Amino acid sequence: MESMLRLLAWPTLAGIALIALAAASGGEARPLAWTAAAVLVVLLCTALAAHFGSRRSRARVLGEHNARIDALVEENRRLREETQTLASELKSAREQERDARSSLRQSEERFLVAVRGANDGLWEWDLSTDTLRLSPRWKAMLGYTAEDFPDRLDALRDQLHPEDLGMVQKLLRDHIEGASNHFEYQARFRHRDGRYRWFFSRGAALRKANGKAYRVVGIDTDITRIKRVEAIVEHIAAGTADTHGDEFFRSLVRHFAGAMEVACALVTECVDQPATRVRMLAFWRAQEFQSNKEYELTGTPCEKVIHGASTCFVPTRVADLYPKEAGFESYVGVPIFGSDQRVIGHLALLDTRMMNEEILVEPLFRIFCARAGAEIERRQALERLRDLAA
Repeated sequence: MESMLRLLAWPTLAGIALIALAAASGGEARPLAWTAAAVLVVLLCTALAAHFGSRRSRARVLGEHNARIDALVEENRRLREETQTLASELKSAREQERDARSSLRQSEERFLVAVRGANDGLWEWDLSTDTLRLSPRWKAMLGYTAEDFPDRLDALRDQLHPEDLGMVQKLLRDHIEGASNHFEYQARFRHRDGRYRWFFSRGAALRKANGKAYRVVGIDTDITRIKRVEAIVEHIAAGTADTHGDEFFRSLVRHFAGAMEVACALVTECVDQPATRVRMLAFWRAQEFQSNKEYELTGTPCEKVIHGASTCFVPTRVADLYPKEAGFESYVGVPIFGSDQRVIGHLALLDTRMMNEEILVEPLFRIFCARAGAEIERRQALERLRDLAA
């Protein structure tokens, strides 16, 4: 402002001087002086107008600039608040993720402990790579170590019983396509010893957000013992129903051998008391009946059954312990009691392969041995009646 006044001071003084000169002079010079004074006044007014217009323009620009600054300050404050909110939400999300990971890890640990404790086998099928993972426990259930059995689908299929393969493949295929929330089935898998084991399998597919399955996880439980009990009940109960005497004994050994998948089964009665000899009432071997015979108990595992009045189980190398059993690898014998609780005979199973302890389904042995005991006493009573009649 001061600089502008200094610039206008001399033109203003000059104008005043010209006006004074015009008023004092006369003649022809007077109009010229008034004209010059008027021009100076106009220029002065224009300069003043321009100066004050410029000030108003600068004030307006400054006001707009300040308004933009205020808006930016407000936007900055809002962004800071949003950033703080997002940072808080991110922290909370990270804590939730950490808690979720911890819970997941604990759940996995509990799951693994439960699986190990239940002696179940775990398997995983990655559908994207078509690869398989079998747990060491799963392999052990078929008699293999972790290194002996490959983690391959074709190897798994080879272990499945041919009659069960199609059923398992269709059930898994339907489940992967979304036909069910989970799956379960019972199927037979070949053990390393050549026998088939019954597995109860259940599990589910893991799916993406669009529902497409990318992994299948399953748990298998060995239910061979349960299936064996079912088989024994089904085979023997059906085979011995409404039979008596020799027909009952023949049906008993035949169906016991079939249910237990052993090579030989026989049922005997004691010839004397205390027992030194036994007589076969039925003898099944090599898928057919053999001739019955008497034999000495000495040097046989049957002696331990009769004299000890208890089950005798020799899972392997029975011929090494009892040379009379040459040709057989394993043996199990169960005593048959009479109504007076004396041992009056026994039921024996022999096989050319090693026996598993699961063959010892003693409650069922006792049930059918009790029936056999009643038939032996009935047989002996009929023989006494015939002797009296003679």
